[in-house]
Amino acid sequence: MLEQVIKENVLFLDIETVPQYAEYEEVPEQLRKLWDVKASRLASGQEETPDSLYERAGIYAEFGKIICISAGFINGDTLRIKSFSGKDEAGLLNQFAGLLNNRYSKPEFLLCAHNGKEFDFPYIARRMLINGIRIPAILDIAGRKPWEVRHLDTMELWKFGDYKSYTSLALLTAIFNIPTPKDDIDGSQVGNVFWKDDDLGRIVEYCQKDVVAIVQLFLKYRGETTIPAEKILIT
Repeated sequence: MLEQVIKENVLFLDIETVPQYAEYEEVPEQLRKLWDVKASRLASGQEETPDSLYERAGIYAEFGKIICISAGFINGDTLRIKSFSGKDEAGLLNQFAGLLNNRYSKPEFLLCAHNGKEFDFPYIARRMLINGIRIPAILDIAGRKPWEVRHLDTMELWKFGDYKSYTSLALLTAIFNIPTPKDDIDGSQVGNVFWKDDDLGRIVEYCQKDVVAIVQLFLKYRGETTIPAEKILIT
């Protein structure tokens, strides 16, 4: 199936998300009460409180927000990557929506992410709705038949029909001998790097490395040569 995909028609992406507020105490009362309900379901013991669990709020679109979307596309033997990032979520989402609407609106184009069908794609769509942004056609899958959805997922492709397990991008890059994107921070640290260290640049670099890893994994799945570092361009 992957051999039939024109790789130049695929937009590879990864997102980084954080809790909407730096601290639990800053969350508005109504939203805080709703987080408390969510946290009660997440808690695995009495020592875990809504406050202590709030650092995990970023993975839920209702309580988190997107601070970076990195997107990559293959052009011949070159990979080009562009990132949309910042504290203004609506602004970066509008820019990303513009890219999808202007360049990836035709039926032959696809999106690809790792665990994208469960996380990245729905998270982006939900945050666009919350920010009053019209969802681009390639992300709006409501009412579509499965074969009409133009989404690829490198984690799903690895399952080969096995729905029992989650396989991380870090593990897959290790077994395929692809340079790991987790050589600085990992997803669990992004919130602190953003809110406490105020180092968005470090997060963007991490997000871009994930996109590179996804592209290289995709090429490995196709039995093709990966893209050398000197052919990876950040724009």
